[in-house]
Amino acid sequence: MECYMKKGSIKIYVSMVLLIIIVAGFILMNLPKKDDGIIKVGYSADTLVIERWKRDRELFKQKAEAEGIQVIFHNANENNDTQVSQIKSLIEDDVDVLVIIPYDKDGISDVVNTAIDKGIKVISYDRLISNAPVDVYLSFDNYKVGESMASELLSETKGNYIIINGSPEDNNSSMFRDGYIETLQPFIDSNEVNVVKEVWADDWREAPAYEAVVDVLNEGTEVDAIIGANDHLADAAIRALSERGLAGKVFVAGHDADVSACQRIVEGTQHVTIYKPIDTIASEAVDIAIRLATGQSIESHDTIYNGYDVPYVKLDVISVTEDNILETVVKDGFHKYEDVFRE
Repeated sequence: MECYMKKGSIKIYVSMVLLIIIVAGFILMNLPKKDDGIIKVGYSADTLVIERWKRDRELFKQKAEAEGIQVIFHNANENNDTQVSQIKSLIEDDVDVLVIIPYDKDGISDVVNTAIDKGIKVISYDRLISNAPVDVYLSFDNYKVGESMASELLSETKGNYIIINGSPEDNNSSMFRDGYIETLQPFIDSNEVNVVKEVWADDWREAPAYEAVVDVLNEGTEVDAIIGANDHLADAAIRALSERGLAGKVFVAGHDADVSACQRIVEGTQHVTIYKPIDTIASEAVDIAIRLATGQSIESHDTIYNGYDVPYVKLDVISVTEDNILETVVKDGFHKYEDVFRE
């Protein structure tokens, strides 16, 4: 009987110890984490294939490190499922701020909302995320990008235009299009401009641009100007023109001020590119991340609707032609003189 009582007491004792351990563990897990003063940022990029996204990442990294910010970088390689998984990982890493360049504006809405619900601040970086109350949309004036491309071409020629839009999954593509279509519309209405072909380039692939130009030329239609939603699409269009001996005879617009585009401008095969000062947006992103992480307000004079009214920090853009290439991308150090003006 005494032995049985002892065994019973031991069981009760062990049970009580286990209960204490479980309760203590629960309390510890829910205690506020020690604030070491270090801001942790998760940076989720759609891709690093395009030249400008590589530059964004490196400039952001330099600025963040100079401010003592810890950054965890992920590259989704143009895959929505990958980006969703990577953002989930960043949430689990308990980052303070997410900086996201979305591959699919709609495809990451749910996981972004999860991050927001957990108190993580979100910067939609240069591409707008749909249906999520992100803290800020930081980008350039994307309407002006399109407007500037069209204006520069109209100053040189009217006639038959080909329009090559970007990826339909990228909200910027629609914003660029709004800019150049609204600028062209009065001339379309007066029959001074005729849009002979308009296509969208899934995933910003170059093939639709090349094929659109080839198709129009094969029909025997004369082409006076081409709008490519970025410099890669402009390059593909110029390759198609070159095969017919038309490179330099058709006015072509692109944007991003890639070094290859600047070389084509000097060579005379591309008329204009739109320069986005990447150093400006990277610096602004770091500053905003610090303000969000420390509870400060964001100064924004504009909003944009993504299902919610989102603060829009809008940065200016610059048209680059042969006339001002030295005073813009070269002077700013965006490209070296010897890289643009090849021997």
